[in-house]
Amino acid sequence: MNTTPPKTAPLNTAPRTAAPLNATRTIATARRVLAQLRHDRRTLAMLLVVPCLLLTLLRYMFDDQPQQFDRTGAALLGIFPLLVMFLVTSVAMLRERTTGTLERLLTMPLGKLDLLLGYALAFGLVALVQAALAAGLTLGLLGLDVQGPTWLLFAVALGDGLLGMALGLLVSAFARTEFQAVQFLPAVILPQLLLCGLFVPRDAMAAPLRWVSEVLPLSYAVDAMNRLTTTSGTSAALLVDLAVIAGCTLLALGLGAATLRRRTD
Repeated sequence: MNTTPPKTAPLNTAPRTAAPLNATRTIATARRVLAQLRHDRRTLAMLLVVPCLLLTLLRYMFDDQPQQFDRTGAALLGIFPLLVMFLVTSVAMLRERTTGTLERLLTMPLGKLDLLLGYALAFGLVALVQAALAAGLTLGLLGLDVQGPTWLLFAVALGDGLLGMALGLLVSAFARTEFQAVQFLPAVILPQLLLCGLFVPRDAMAAPLRWVSEVLPLSYAVDAMNRLTTTSGTSAALLVDLAVIAGCTLLALGLGAATLRRRTD
């Protein structure tokens, strides 16, 4: 009787090569994320309803000061969606890792960039609806006075929502629990909120703070909104602001793909 154990094939320990970007896999990921969101009514309410409620609250805070609402309302029209998208996407991506879903997905031909672009596409569609609701409410019922083109106000609000989504996907790679993901909100967003020029003009800040504000994307989002409320037409500075917002969004997605881990230990 031959007691020699059968030979087994050696384990393949070579690193898995990155799968090329594939539109079909990206769209499939987006459809999966949208299906999950459709069944999560609380998350949808947070994404779509909360920014509108906060803007309404702000409007009636300045009920006797409509000029003050015109000054701050446009800026916060971009900031509120960014905050909400950052929080939801960072927690959603972390949940993919902690439940093992991400590890199973990445054993298939799905690449990291496919995954992140799928998330970006799904949440981008949500950001589109979010920006339409918030801009329509602010310009219509709340009576925000805007000198520039209203479609550009909508475009900036959409860009801010996409920026919040990209930053949320990026920081989720560095969190181990959902509580840690939430902790990144004050660490990443609140310094930008303080230095973006919403409370104090950036020109009036101390020089080191002004230099820091020049490299923070939220500063350009607020600048774009302020230009739309005070200047008619489309200026070169406004287009630069939009380009910086778009560039920071793409950079955050690229860094997110480079730092994404399959699971959280």
